[in-house]
Amino acid sequence: MAKNVEKVIILGAGPAGLTAGIYAGRDGLKPLVVEGLSPGGQPNLTTTIENYPGFPEGIQGPELAQRLRQQAAKFDSRFISGQAASVSFKKFPYQIRLSNGQSLQAQSVIIATGSSAWFLGLPREKALLGHGVSICATCDAPFYKGLAVAVVGGGDTAMIDATALAKVAKRVYIIHRRDKLRASLANQLLLKNFSNIKILWNKTISQIHGADKLSGVTVKDTQTGRLSRLKLNGLFLAIGHHPNTDFLRGKLTLDSHGYVLTHNKVFTSVEGVFAAGDVADPQYQQLASAVGTGCMAALEAENFLRQKK
Repeated sequence: MAKNVEKVIILGAGPAGLTAGIYAGRDGLKPLVVEGLSPGGQPNLTTTIENYPGFPEGIQGPELAQRLRQQAAKFDSRFISGQAASVSFKKFPYQIRLSNGQSLQAQSVIIATGSSAWFLGLPREKALLGHGVSICATCDAPFYKGLAVAVVGGGDTAMIDATALAKVAKRVYIIHRRDKLRASLANQLLLKNFSNIKILWNKTISQIHGADKLSGVTVKDTQTGRLSRLKLNGLFLAIGHHPNTDFLRGKLTLDSHGYVLTHNKVFTSVEGVFAAGDVADPQYQQLASAVGTGCMAALEAENFLRQKK
């Protein structure tokens, strides 16, 4: 095997990729981690994380991401900047080309490129992430006890987020641009259990207000064009995620939404190529589940290389 062929290349440096780096590094594989566009992953988009095991006092998302990176580096993971632009899994070793033109070769690959939340595309939206704007009700609901919040969306995720928030918040608005929900009937029926949930039909958000933290939004009626101001302490975006898998189309088997299809947890349709974290998880998309599959992917990569040898 040529010297420039890596034993393991990990695409993505979020929680799943960094955990894979820790395990692969401890196995002596000296993995190469391609950091992608968002080193650190989703934790960098939040503030206090309270639902990750081992931190009863909570931990800041960016700090946790940095600790994971330091731990992976401690065990000889190496990091390069760049994003995967294309891959070829037709022959061994596998070929990876980065967006900067750099070419890499690997005996095994772990895909951990994650998923990205859809945003509304409004000014102040991303600036207020972690300061009233959130993309994870499961993570952040406890911070809004007794306060007024809104959920944007009309699908299953929006319904689940709204009911989770209704258990702690004083008032929960569901802002939906149509006059009927897209969510399953079962999830719609969940709303009946909460008197503090109100649906704002045929509404979109035209402006987000707040300097250092969210203070409210301007809501537009899609039928009349009328604008109204809504005071809020929290705004939860539940309009979906998209997996970062464009470069994998035609190379691995993906589901109808673009998520990597896996069997036995982390095995993909190509031998020696594994997937971990949100890129293969349209259901849970939690920090704890991501690091779990990162561990599994690294262990299976080590098993694959040992058998190949």
